[in-house]
Amino acid sequence: MMKVLFVCIHNSARSQMAEAFVNRLSGGRVLAQSAGLTPGELNLFVVEVMKEEGIDISNSQAKGMDGFIQRGEHFDYVITVCDETSAAQCPVFPGKTKRLHWGFEDPSALQLSGEDKVIRTRMIREQIKAKVITWLSLNA
Repeated sequence: MMKVLFVCIHNSARSQMAEAFVNRLSGGRVLAQSAGLTPGELNLFVVEVMKEEGIDISNSQAKGMDGFIQRGEHFDYVITVCDETSAAQCPVFPGKTKRLHWGFEDPSALQLSGEDKVIRTRMIREQIKAKVITWLSLNA
């Protein structure tokens, strides 16, 4: 089974969505996990828009990179989903890990409120879902 780790800044939004979509859509061929450079709190708008997809991530916890590194976990792919500057801070994993960067807007940084924030978070969700579907069709 292929293993992939999605990384963003706080593991509160983008990486959580990517992890959930891969685990839902890969048919068990890929195991996805996610982590943050500095773990934060799960974004409630992301929880809401993922429920619209029939995916409940409300019990997910934001995780840091340290645990994966300390356990010496191997991943076939480490995919950063934050901005390029933050992605450059991602540590190197041992072995033949392939690194990819998929930059997405951060739902946690949106300067919007209420329904506008939900709408924009939905758009980001759809971008992540489309990228995951394309990637799975080529790699899994």
